Amino acid sequence: MLNPERPENKAVLNELGVKALAYLGDAVFELVVREHLVVSTGVSDPGKLNKLAASYVKATEQSRAVSRIEEFLTEEESAVYRRGRNISGVSVPHSASAVEYRRSTGLETLFAYLYLSGENERIRELFAKAFPDVEIKNKV
Repeated sequence: MLNPERPENKAVLNELGVKALAYLGDAVFELVVREHLVVSTGVSDPGKLNKLAASYVKATEQSRAVSRIEEFLTEEESAVYRRGRNISGVSVPHSASAVEYRRSTGLETLFAYLYLSGENERIRELFAKAFPDVEIKNKV
């Protein structure tokens, strides 16, 4: 991951705007997906990798991923997730329901929070639980 060890002050992280965390979380999640695909698929064609990545980063799939990890979240992680999920003033895309989009925003917020906390291993752990045994090669 791009983030070196950065054990930020939790109070500062809690003061960050939720929209800013969700914005950063979108990039963090994309990076985790890309790292996962490059390392685990053996695919090197950027077009194929982009097609694969799209199946992970769309709101509907992120919402399903949340269902697979909710029970594993700590109280603190659940609170951060809820902050992101309950964000106000967002436009929901046509490709997802409002609930799916809010859940995906919560997931992205959580990943940004963990990233800024220097919790890269926790990000990888949650990602692995969110996408267990994904058959990647059949999607190419």
